[in-house]
Amino acid sequence: MFHFSFPNALTMTLFVLASVAITARLEAQLDSGSIEPIDSIIALVDEDVILRSELDLAIRGIVDRIQDSGEAMPPMDLLENQVLERLIMRELQVQKALQTGIRISDTDIDQALVNLAQQNSITVQQLRQVIEEDGEDFAEFRQNIGEELLTDRLQQRIVNSMDPITDTEVDILLASEDLTGGEYNISHIMVALHDGATPQQIREGQAKIDDVYQRLMDGLDFASAAISYSDSEEALEGGTVGWRDLNSVPTFFADAIRELGPGETTNPIRSPRGFHILKVTDYREQRQVVIEEYHARHIMIEANELISPRAAMDKIAQIKEKLNNNEDFAELAKENSDDPTSANLGGDMGWFPPQAYGERVYQTLIAMQEGETSEPFQTAGGWHIMELLGKREIDRTEEAIRAEARDKIRQRKAEQEVRKVLRQFRDEAFVEIRLPGRESTSG
Repeated sequence: MFHFSFPNALTMTLFVLASVAITARLEAQLDSGSIEPIDSIIALVDEDVILRSELDLAIRGIVDRIQDSGEAMPPMDLLENQVLERLIMRELQVQKALQTGIRISDTDIDQALVNLAQQNSITVQQLRQVIEEDGEDFAEFRQNIGEELLTDRLQQRIVNSMDPITDTEVDILLASEDLTGGEYNISHIMVALHDGATPQQIREGQAKIDDVYQRLMDGLDFASAAISYSDSEEALEGGTVGWRDLNSVPTFFADAIRELGPGETTNPIRSPRGFHILKVTDYREQRQVVIEEYHARHIMIEANELISPRAAMDKIAQIKEKLNNNEDFAELAKENSDDPTSANLGGDMGWFPPQAYGERVYQTLIAMQEGETSEPFQTAGGWHIMELLGKREIDRTEEAIRAEARDKIRQRKAEQEVRKVLRQFRDEAFVEIRLPGRESTSG
């Protein structure tokens, strides 16, 4: 069986929503003698439908993953409901993306396939071969990739519409002791309550979360419980939220997990969205950020309409020969360098982090000793000679914490905004579910 890996991410990243379907397409091995079932519509979603075959394929992927992980298999009706809801949300996002003018080109899909193949250390042709050997249609696989690109761009548009993070917001977060108090690896189970839930619905939600909590206390694996019972976005990932500090989660979550150690679980928690159980999988202290900085100067010869690449190479070689003859680096930089930022400074680039100017410059610098001058080398900008003037280690923890604070605020707001908009899509959509025993219509 050929196993593929996919990129992780902020919750709403490319391929996350498709991981079930893609894994199924790559790993599901159908018996050669199996009889194809007659397809049927199991959900109407505004202007489109979800077929029984789509649901079965997605469920097969989840079942394979659960079996590979060794987790307990949830009841099939619960798993079916979870996967169907995810397919509904995916279909709604595709429709909204198209309605708002988002388009995906064949070139976009081709590049996504190249990236996917590279991440799994194979070629696109090998990727196609694996798909087709499993009896899947490659054109349909391409279409699924295109749909995932659509949903990703829709969510990115939602995030881009948010107001920018202000320095005041960062300062407020930095004033909190929780920011520097370490990070928790969190898993989550939620029993959702809709806006305007009735007292009866609240009591039913409380009873359900209490039942889940008791099952956990009786030894049920948390990931299995999340797959079976949770209404959260990360349910089919076993409830895994990932690493968060206490300022990256709602206050009522932070208060509940603050004193927990790895492996411990909260009691049921009530929030405006419903009932929750949290588990702390692991904990890590905040790390100090110390980076190495370089001080260097360089001479750059750019190839352009006036000087050919060959002429640029010849010119940099001549400059190197002059340096070997002890001519002054700074004077040669002022006379010859095409870098407008550093030429008048004798080529001085100041102090900078190791990869500030790209991988080729970085690899050249780390191989040099202080006072050493490099051989000519080429980058996208042109031909270079570089002299390493000095190295130093500098504590950038404060700057890193501030940058991290800004990122945490942005991530929290992005997750909240995307979740709010997607919930609005679901509430406003016409959805008719035709699963036996779960027939319903909303919107």
